Amino acid sequence: MSPYFVSDWSPLHDASIHGRLLTLTKLIKQGCDVNLVTAAQVSPLHEACLGGHAACASVLLKHGAQVNGVTVDWHTPLFSACVSGSVACLNLLLQHGASLHPPCDLASPIHEAAKRGHVQCVEFLASHGVNIDHNIKHLGTPLYVACENQEVNCAKKLLESGANVNSGKGLDSPLHVAARNCSVELVTLLIDFGADIWVKNDESKRPMELVPPGSPVGRLFLQKEGPLSLMQLCRLCIRRCFGHKQHQKITGLLLPEELKHFLLHV
Repeated sequence: MSPYFVSDWSPLHDASIHGRLLTLTKLIKQGCDVNLVTAAQVSPLHEACLGGHAACASVLLKHGAQVNGVTVDWHTPLFSACVSGSVACLNLLLQHGASLHPPCDLASPIHEAAKRGHVQCVEFLASHGVNIDHNIKHLGTPLYVACENQEVNCAKKLLESGANVNSGKGLDSPLHVAARNCSVELVTLLIDFGADIWVKNDESKRPMELVPPGSPVGRLFLQKEGPLSLMQLCRLCIRRCFGHKQHQKITGLLLPEELKHFLLHV
């Protein structure tokens, strides 16, 4: 079922959310308006993308569905596709002129994808030019959101794409939230990508001060307190030189595979 409460739900919306392609095609042939919206301004295209039904989305778009329609909650079809994790829908929407820039910070597609652990959506958006460091006051950066929800693979994909490892939510860094969640995997990942273990949040606390006594994460911080190795300094420096899309750029370098694997954290 759709999460929206609607007072004027139509058969077209119903077919779209459930992926009933034949029914949808029949309704359109009978003259149903593909841009019919509910009281909450939800279109059939929103619902097709929310259900992850690319075939239905394709039919709607071919018949003139508004690709950048906005609901009362500021959701676009692109945002809905990130809720469902459908790269196929994202690709279709982009082909039909969808805007990658959210009309409002209350519904940012890349933040939603990062929150839900949809790695392929994060990768798709990052590779098509979405600002992966977009910092929203009430959410923080996509990396912060991924760490907050302990979505390790999304965090890794963002870091590989060149996300700023220290940019979080206000003074709270991704490492702060990873430490607070006692995630060894995330803390290790962030430190490997150059996270500052000494940075203080708005309570003047360093990440290591947020870890409960005796936690494995606390021991990990103690191991990392010393100066960085020359190898790690070189890796961080090289990655910074490449900026965004650094993963793809490093992959294409004429270097021994072992060295590329080191730079890529493989």
